[in-house]
Amino acid sequence: MDHQELLRRSDGPVSRGRLVDDLTALGLRRSDTVLFHTRLSALGYVAGGADVVLDALADVIGPQGTLVAFCGWNDAVPYDFGTWPARWQEIVRAEHPAFDPARSEAEHANGRLPESLRRRPGAVRSRHPDISFAALGPSAEPLLADQPWDDPHGPDSPLARLAGSGGRVLLLGAPLDTVTLLHHAEAIADAPGKRFVRHSQPILVAGERVWREFHDIDSERGAFDYEPVVPEGRDPFEVIMTELLTAGSGRTGRVGAARSHLFEAAEVVEFGVRWLERRFGG
Repeated sequence: MDHQELLRRSDGPVSRGRLVDDLTALGLRRSDTVLFHTRLSALGYVAGGADVVLDALADVIGPQGTLVAFCGWNDAVPYDFGTWPARWQEIVRAEHPAFDPARSEAEHANGRLPESLRRRPGAVRSRHPDISFAALGPSAEPLLADQPWDDPHGPDSPLARLAGSGGRVLLLGAPLDTVTLLHHAEAIADAPGKRFVRHSQPILVAGERVWREFHDIDSERGAFDYEPVVPEGRDPFEVIMTELLTAGSGRTGRVGAARSHLFEAAEVVEFGVRWLERRFGG
């Protein structure tokens, strides 16, 4: 999409000041700890791009607030690595660089803002190679420290800490199916048939590159078989979040040109767990 089209959609440039006003109207507050998901192009023509969006978010939450974004790792070893021909596996095991929280790029599919956030002075990043988060603010260290190697979406994960500490979830033009927090609901829901994966990644241990096996819910295919309970062509997370909005939770408004949403993290988790246990509980 070219700049002229973005300008038309957003009724002119989307400035830092306009973003601050729109985010405030949506309900973002000073001292909030907020996990955000952004589709930058949906906001319209943002004068200054990703960094201006981060600046506006920081302006609204102030110095006592904390910004959080899901990063992942753009060069993570694929889950099906163990099915590759033996020679290919040997090459990767011998030479694939280790995940380095300070240097490894955030997954490009998550957009520009997670990478921009993790590069900011003072930002911290959690240690898990596949399920890493970046955060900036006074709650960053308590949220991300010692992220569990196994079950990184589960108890004592950054997502669990976010929900347990009054954190919030912000969708800036991002679709409802991007709510990473629902993976925490999947991880803790008491229901049979849950799908798990084991995969290996190279990490740094005391400065040395080592391979480690990790255990987690299957966040790629889905932690449950959603096909029988979700209409064809619908994403399960989009279905859950739509029902949450219909139930009266969350706030919806325009930020720039984008329809955006703000949720209480605890409400997302509680609703998600109830939804999953009603449909998959034994």
